[in-house]
Amino acid sequence: MNTATSPTTYTVSQVAQITGVSVRTLHHYDALGLLSPAGRSDAGYRLYVAGDLTRLWQILLWRRLGFGLAEISALLDADPQATEAALSAQRARLLAERAALGRTLRALDTFLEHQDRRETMQSENFREVFGGYDPADHEAEVQTRWGDSDAYRQSAERTRRYTGADWQTIRGEMDAINTRYLGAMRAGLSAGSAEAQAIAADHHAHLERWFYDAPPTMLRGLAQLWSSDERFQQNIDQAGAGLAAYQTAAVTAWADAQQA
Repeated sequence: MNTATSPTTYTVSQVAQITGVSVRTLHHYDALGLLSPAGRSDAGYRLYVAGDLTRLWQILLWRRLGFGLAEISALLDADPQATEAALSAQRARLLAERAALGRTLRALDTFLEHQDRRETMQSENFREVFGGYDPADHEAEVQTRWGDSDAYRQSAERTRRYTGADWQTIRGEMDAINTRYLGAMRAGLSAGSAEAQAIAADHHAHLERWFYDAPPTMLRGLAQLWSSDERFQQNIDQAGAGLAAYQTAAVTAWADAQQA
């Protein structure tokens, strides 16, 4: 297809300039079959036409809405009814995320108001930051199950000194980890993928930084609780349906790799 000078065709560099998408990303989309150029010049360069640009704008819209590339590939060729259903489901997820962000911002405002006094976290503020979940509700059960463990004593010693600002930092870090997990899950990456395992490693570091030393055997047991205990599962899945199971699988795989 020798139309390199035609005003209706665009080189990959021109498409990158028009859309703000990097040349590397365009090559990646081509390799995935997500956005293949209409043809190539005699010299072998990719050439795009107006229809390709329209498809790219659709891809960018889906990405902005939080869909993974595998989901987008299916949606681009789906019938209108399936597309509408996917959009409705994504809208519901975005509304839930907006509500969670609103709670976090309100909690942050509260902490900033009292920061000078360095107050410790009160139960009502803890509930606000962590979406209604408060470990104090399960304190008796926790003491019964793990009260004699080194991890429980270490966690209790650390957390009793934490202020509201400390807990806000912890929540912020965990939210960021959850967002990365969700991105990997929605992109169709397996829990054992390099990307998911990197997130699991950071998750482990977060636990050890703020709570207790967590060797692989202990970490594996903790990960199982996230999906087997309904309270943990519901709290984690507030960020996205299926997140608890994905975290369990990713962290379990990471713990197994540490002992391999």
